[in-house]
Amino acid sequence: MPARRLVLASTSRYRSELLQRLRLSFTVRAPGVDEEALPDEAPRAIALRLALAKADAVADLDRDAVVIGSDQVAELDGIAIGKPGDHVRAVAQLQSMRGRTVVFHTAVAVACMESGFRGADVASVTVRFRDFSDAEIEHYLRTEQPYDCAGSAKAETLGIALLEAIESDDPTALIGLPLIRTCALLRRAGINPLTPPVATPASDARR
Repeated sequence: MPARRLVLASTSRYRSELLQRLRLSFTVRAPGVDEEALPDEAPRAIALRLALAKADAVADLDRDAVVIGSDQVAELDGIAIGKPGDHVRAVAQLQSMRGRTVVFHTAVAVACMESGFRGADVASVTVRFRDFSDAEIEHYLRTEQPYDCAGSAKAETLGIALLEAIESDDPTALIGLPLIRTCALLRRAGINPLTPPVATPASDARR
């Protein structure tokens, strides 16, 4: 049986760069999913529901492919914190998080309509923020412009200087895609990053 195609249901450059670490061939497709939270929906539940919705949306259009969907929601005092979108909201987010502990819930889902596989998992990362100054916030935001990152926290670059500690069992989760959980789901879906791809026999040139 030929290997199934792999599709990332996301236009996030962060997730694409992380998935490239697995040395798998994949394509990218926008899921077109409404990311608004439902009334009284818990942050972890938001991330899980949206990851599944993204994987399902693309898998329904590309039924023989294995599709990865993912979503991240930050949580402070039980309240969901999403992407700021602009400078003013990013300042407010970081001011509310300084000196506090924030949990980042990063969900990943894998679906394949043809095989009937559908699975998902969530990696929750506990992050302790420093009690940084307004001037540090301004410098960080002007330098990184992390307006497409949940909680304005771009920990893979200068945002790491805002933190005191990170606690996680899946180290890439905070960046946007928990690769340990992703690999586990892909293996269950029939794709193992550590298994060499089967070579396709060359056609007989004499025919």
